[in-house]
Amino acid sequence: MFELASTVGTAYADDSDADGASDTMRPQVRMRRVYAGNAEPLRRFLLRLCWGDQQLAEDLFQETMLQAWRHIDRLPDNHESIRRWLFIVARRIAIDAARARQARPAEIGVTDLTWYAGTIDVTEDVVTAQTVRSALPKLSAAHRAVLIQLYFYGRSTDETAARLGIPEGTVKSRAHYALQALRAAIGRTDGN
Repeated sequence: MFELASTVGTAYADDSDADGASDTMRPQVRMRRVYAGNAEPLRRFLLRLCWGDQQLAEDLFQETMLQAWRHIDRLPDNHESIRRWLFIVARRIAIDAARARQARPAEIGVTDLTWYAGTIDVTEDVVTAQTVRSALPKLSAAHRAVLIQLYFYGRSTDETAARLGIPEGTVKSRAHYALQALRAAIGRTDGN
């Protein structure tokens, strides 16, 4: 494949080199001529067949040129006959590619299932909320007030301190000890 790409990239402007070329060089020289004389019209033809899909047209063009390289010794001598042969081969390759796309299912991306909500089980949430509600009255009024401001109303420590009229450090300290007391009260509620 790489040999094909390197040999068909440029065409010889002087045809006299081809007459003196060895037998191993003749197919390469001939392929350069086929490429130089037909590449652009063939690409435009394939682009129309692919309805403007440049990537697909390029793939089909490369496959057509590969077929020409494989059958270089059987290509007609006449320029018009070569072009006709190339266009027929290109059309058949395009038809085969279309049939292959229809034969297999359409490609789709993998769906990220983490975006979809799973089955919502509110039972655990209800049990947790009920357990906390039953344990809150067992706390001191100061601890209960701090937890309600921080966790039920979602206020910051600054806001809680301002609302309760106590220093921010005291809010943090009470929140820490209130959570410990709440854990202990919940443990007693569960029968531990």
